[in-house]
Amino acid sequence: MSTIYDWVSLGIFAGLVVLFLQRSTGEHAEKDASLLYYLGAGVGCAAANYFGNEGRHVVAVLLLVATVGFILYFLKPFPTKPQS
Repeated sequence: MSTIYDWVSLGIFAGLVVLFLQRSTGEHAEKDASLLYYLGAGVGCAAANYFGNEGRHVVAVLLLVATVGFILYFLKPFPTKPQS
């Protein structure tokens, strides 16, 4: 845990794990996204951490942004308001 990429990737991954655990134990667990979506987001965190630690900062930041965007778009961690 020596770079900012370690901490940011770990934070995103921890949030991803909490989201998965919360949804897998809820009453609507069968309607949740496929496990492959969670795996894809985890791989995005790992890849961003790797590139950041290798000194490829632009690639790492782009991967982190893409991973967060992927999580927000496909996994929808925040409840949406019903449209009237």
